[in-house]
Amino acid sequence: MEIKIIIIGGLPESLINFRGNLIRSFIDEGHDVVAMAGSAKLEIIEEIQKLGCRFVSFPIERNKLNPFSDLKVLLVLYHLLKREKPAIVLSYTIKPIIWGGIATRISCEAHFYGLITGLGFAFQKGGFKRDLLTNLVKFLYRRALSSSNGVIFQNKDNLNEFIIQKIVEEKKTFLVNGSGVDLKFFKKVDFPSRTVFLLIARLLGEKGIREYAVAAKIIKSKYPEVIFQLVGPEDSSPDGINLNEVKKWQQEGIINYLGATTDVRPYIENCSVYVLPSYHEGMPRTVLEAMAMGRPILTTDVPGCRETVENGENGWLVEKANVEQLAERMVWFIENQDQWEIMGQNSHKMANEKFDVHKVNAEIMKIMGLSDEKIV
Repeated sequence: MEIKIIIIGGLPESLINFRGNLIRSFIDEGHDVVAMAGSAKLEIIEEIQKLGCRFVSFPIERNKLNPFSDLKVLLVLYHLLKREKPAIVLSYTIKPIIWGGIATRISCEAHFYGLITGLGFAFQKGGFKRDLLTNLVKFLYRRALSSSNGVIFQNKDNLNEFIIQKIVEEKKTFLVNGSGVDLKFFKKVDFPSRTVFLLIARLLGEKGIREYAVAAKIIKSKYPEVIFQLVGPEDSSPDGINLNEVKKWQQEGIINYLGATTDVRPYIENCSVYVLPSYHEGMPRTVLEAMAMGRPILTTDVPGCRETVENGENGWLVEKANVEQLAERMVWFIENQDQWEIMGQNSHKMANEKFDVHKVNAEIMKIMGLSDEKIV
């Protein structure tokens, strides 16, 4: 039986990069899919449509709290959902979940699912203003998810946080292994001949990019031949790192900044060790991609990241914001190159066993009641 499914996200590109395989899975099962996100360039819209779905844009400011613009988002989503009459709505990231959840509740009888891909900047500890923001976001989450049919999490820590904060009832929570990784697209490759550390992330402080730069400076004073690469776009978040700061690291010979990319594979192929010193994640997609391509992982012992590493087996976990530990483990990788292949093999094996995108999507479809063609 064909049903209409609406997927609501923020960045149009994320519909391709993070939900593309899921959209294809829905369509392969014979469902009608409408993908919604912020305004997009024509080439992005065409890529989304190639997935087999329709694309509808709506006005959304991802990194700003503006009562007037947010109310506009709610009203636009209300009218779109009332017009489309979906059977299921699936939203991911903060604003699409909040306004999509509330709009669904007041506009139609669709089953609503929220996909929590990380707690984000608003949930991190800070001063008075940050606490106000956190309390507001929690309140809005409660309103949006109060009548949801399910809330899907990518790590146990985030799931428990929502239960402890009474944002969602435990009986409505589900856990999956991130967004998964396409093992046919991200294939295992040989190591380069030189030592290259790589970090791929939006230019945000909470990604641990500054710690990466400081650790790189420490390492290069002893091992000047070692290369530290950084790939990723600028971000308008309050936590964003100015491009001038990144260029300064490059001018000092610490970091090779390679800009943004739509295909991370060549960069992962040319690295020896993948690094992500993030403060928090849902489940870091780039880490999964690096694992699939057979790379050792150096990341932080925080929610989302810790699920990707078995210490000493496929990489190492270090304490968040601890430059000394980060640098120490970088030295370990430099001085134990015979372990790269072993750890890379273990990463690839873990990616196959736990993070195969087809297994993850099958689990999401089961949660949404789509695996046997009925909604439950």
